[in-house]
Amino acid sequence: MHILKITTVLPGITCLLLLCSPQFLSAQGFVKRYLNGILNDTSDISRPQFLLYPTLAFSPETNWEVGFSTLYVYYADRDTTNRLSEINGFTFYTLEGQYGVWFDHALYTPRNDWFLFGRIRYQRFPLLYFGIGPNAPSEYVARVDANQVLIKERILRQVRKNLFFGLEMDYQRLSNVTFLPAKPSESLTLPLGSEGSSNLGVGAGLVFDDRHNVLNVRRGSFSEVALLTYNPFSNTAFNFNNLLFDTRIYRPLSAKTVFAYQLYGQFMWGDIPFNQLSLMGGESLMRGYYTGRYRDKNQLASQIELRFLPINLGFTKRFGAAVFASTSQVFPTWDHLSIDKWVWSGGAGLRFLLFPKKDIYTRLDWAFTKEGSGVYFFIGEAF
Repeated sequence: MHILKITTVLPGITCLLLLCSPQFLSAQGFVKRYLNGILNDTSDISRPQFLLYPTLAFSPETNWEVGFSTLYVYYADRDTTNRLSEINGFTFYTLEGQYGVWFDHALYTPRNDWFLFGRIRYQRFPLLYFGIGPNAPSEYVARVDANQVLIKERILRQVRKNLFFGLEMDYQRLSNVTFLPAKPSESLTLPLGSEGSSNLGVGAGLVFDDRHNVLNVRRGSFSEVALLTYNPFSNTAFNFNNLLFDTRIYRPLSAKTVFAYQLYGQFMWGDIPFNQLSLMGGESLMRGYYTGRYRDKNQLASQIELRFLPINLGFTKRFGAAVFASTSQVFPTWDHLSIDKWVWSGGAGLRFLLFPKKDIYTRLDWAFTKEGSGVYFFIGEAF
């Protein structure tokens, strides 16, 4: 399986090409000031910054994709002793007629008393379905077209220094679902939730977080433990529980080199629709695998990354690099956890320093697996 996901954006080489066009700049003087502010980061470090740029991408399941991305970063009360808050937005449309709107955020109030961490997503987007379990075939068995709504939010209060506790909520709705078998001549066993589902999970989370810049952590730790119960107020076809832990450690090896490590686990029990099983793969953990390449009730995963931020090339100090490796396994129950079911991925990437004063990079990662490769372009590190 080969996954290609390449995004081209204005901040970078495209910006430089635009700056070389006098016709464009003479007609769009404000664009010149905008791009100059991005490339040279002329703003006060405490001042909020907003970035808007077009995207162009290609992947086998979407064909060509066009859209816009936004990034808004700020310090509460413009006080740089507060942690850097960020809001990411992304909207897209593909030649296959798919579309979507995403918002991700990590917000800190003054003195970091409150931490709001979550994402909101709506999309009409295909899901490649490979089956359930660690023995799922390498070729997908069906393409699932559906409308998806996902709202996940954490509202956490700082109870001790760097320790947050509070409410977690996860709402997911899958509607207008159609399974299109990869081989129409073969019968397909439909999974639980194939006709669609709507599920609300509520619970509590405990988070330790002493990171100052969530988009590029040079020193610190993040650890979350959360327990959510889905549909606790009604007896539906999908009553289940989800226990999650996520621990990340960042240590500087030198002034420009960072070692990052993540250990992740998700454990579920009950009647779980296929789209809410623990999904392996994606742009953050197990890069190189399609999101949902493997799925099951439980997952264990870990990854390491070595970041060189920046690399002194003589003519510029705005480029960096990274190398990474990860391993993961999905399994239905603990007695099915097997040493020969672990899968791996690894790769390397380039970095470009987008906002020098706020130490924010864009990343271009190329990941490899035993089944193929994937290319990813995003703002901020993978974890």
